[in-house]
Amino acid sequence: MFETKDNRVERAVFVGVIRQTDDEARVMEYLDELEFLAETAGAKGDRKFVQRLDKPDNATYIRSGKLLEIQAYCEDNHIDYCIFDDELTGMQQRNIEKVIKSARVIDRTSLILEIFTQRAQTAYAKTQVEIARLTYILPRLAGMWTHLERQRGGMGTRGGMGETQIEVDRRIVKQRIGRLKEELKKIDRQMATQRGNRGRLVRLALVGYTNVGKSTLMNLLAKSDVFAENKLFATLDTTVRKVVIENVPFLLSDTVGFIRKLPTQLIEAFKSTLDEVREADILVHVVDISHPDYEEQMQVVEKTLQEINAGNKPVYVVFNKIDAYRYEEYDEFSLEPKTKLNRTLDELKNSWIAQEKTPCIFISAINRTGLEKLRHDIYKMVAEIHAGRYPFNNFLW
Repeated sequence: MFETKDNRVERAVFVGVIRQTDDEARVMEYLDELEFLAETAGAKGDRKFVQRLDKPDNATYIRSGKLLEIQAYCEDNHIDYCIFDDELTGMQQRNIEKVIKSARVIDRTSLILEIFTQRAQTAYAKTQVEIARLTYILPRLAGMWTHLERQRGGMGTRGGMGETQIEVDRRIVKQRIGRLKEELKKIDRQMATQRGNRGRLVRLALVGYTNVGKSTLMNLLAKSDVFAENKLFATLDTTVRKVVIENVPFLLSDTVGFIRKLPTQLIEAFKSTLDEVREADILVHVVDISHPDYEEQMQVVEKTLQEINAGNKPVYVVFNKIDAYRYEEYDEFSLEPKTKLNRTLDELKNSWIAQEKTPCIFISAINRTGLEKLRHDIYKMVAEIHAGRYPFNNFLW
């Protein structure tokens, strides 16, 4: 996927639906994110198509006229991929492919699975991604393998005269998923033993939306060399480092980033990886304050934490990338109300700090702005837990 024999960069168009309850600007932001996903996978974004509908069409997601428009554009402009922002059903994908024949039709879930496949480095991550991929493929086998839908029968064959090739393939995939899950359980037991061997050190876990700077922050705090890149899902495997601030030791873990519409198959497959999050004493929620939709990204992370049973942890919010924050000057004579786009960084800081619901800090990891205060805040939180856990270690104070 996303490779050509002549090393040409493949091109993609993106398709979304604007429902009655949707904000058009937000739908376009989703498509921008979809384009960033495609670029992460190795394809170049070309054009975005949207259609206003009460709800996506059950048969073809969008209406036939828009499909024909997209097909003509793809054919005229030599487009390689047509990527839909929502997960398509097997029937929708088959029907769309009957119209859009000049480009490969994939959906957001398939694209994210492709990125995870590219990024998985360890056997553990590769196993998790393979489980998610096969789980996604299983209900779609009927469409993917129509050329194999032939009758199998005769003496000695499973299922006798009635078993079709598609049923055989489905059984093989289920068996493969079962074997992979058993392999995952073995690795989980090994990792649980490793976590147990770390003793009762205080644990902090970096969580957040993908590409907010968690790995960069990990490198600064732990003085390590965790891979960090301005791409989505640069980190898949959980990395754990022992950190000492002043005289207080603790464990710091960097985990896979979250994203809107994260495929349920991946959430399920990566639940074991996120044990570090569930077992953490404190969650450090890293937020890209320069992103125009950072508040929704925060909600996505909070919702995902609830889904993996980690929503009740103490949270410390790190608003990162203040160096990239931009705002629009507000015209004091305007009759329009002030929006979040008109708020200065100082106004944002004051509003979040005044809430007093969650402790927070504003930093720039890349410029190291605010890093010393961050280290001091972490020291105070860890030292407090450490003192309660080891009451006789008065040297900590």
